[in-house]
Amino acid sequence: MIVTTEAWGNIPLLHIFKEETKNDAPIVIFLHGFESGKEHNLHYAYQLVQQGCRVILPDAHLHGERDEKLDEVEISLRFWEIVLTSIEEVGHIKLELEKRGYFTGQKIGIGGTSMGGITTLGCLTVYPWIDAAAIMMGTPGYVELAKGQIASVEQKGFKVPLNAVERKNMFDTLATFDASNYPDNLIETPLFFWHGEKDPVVPYEPTAQFIASLRKRYDKKNIVLMNEKSAGHAVSRKGLLASMQWLADSLA
Repeated sequence: MIVTTEAWGNIPLLHIFKEETKNDAPIVIFLHGFESGKEHNLHYAYQLVQQGCRVILPDAHLHGERDEKLDEVEISLRFWEIVLTSIEEVGHIKLELEKRGYFTGQKIGIGGTSMGGITTLGCLTVYPWIDAAAIMMGTPGYVELAKGQIASVEQKGFKVPLNAVERKNMFDTLATFDASNYPDNLIETPLFFWHGEKDPVVPYEPTAQFIASLRKRYDKKNIVLMNEKSAGHAVSRKGLLASMQWLADSLA
């Protein structure tokens, strides 16, 4: 397995593949979680590469090589800036895959954990070229989650530096990438969700309700929910193996 450190434009990333990987191999863009970094998801990439995929692991805005030494509160307040930037940058990565000759019309998947799973769902609202997606500990309800995050910060005694107009503008912007507002964009895409039912960070129930509504509204068969009753905000080994096997199979 070959791991190269590259910069595609201003996006630092790891490019992982086998030496014999051909340029028409399935591609996966995998997105890390909040306060993590690209190298912390190499175990996901390993599983995919063993199945014949080419994997791109980017550092998110303000993370990894792009770290600006913000404290926990400062970076938390910029969570949605990071998510929206990552959605935009996934489009740039797709263009670079084309320019560099790695994308020749084959299938492309996307996946991520926590913030990366949340970002993946936003990508599904705007990029019709995504052929399959694996979402671990993600939620489609951007506005609902943002309101919950603000309430949590304020309950801890911190002041959120947004007035009423700025909050409304933020919620309006997030609504344009909120997958629960655009279920039609997800009809054809195979989806795999993993979520711990005791997740204290990204609540399980809104995701479960969203999946149930998709299944009911569209009689959607190409969707998997793997929920673990005792799991919190950490993907189990069982979830890791199942999600990556599913993603590789869906792109084959």
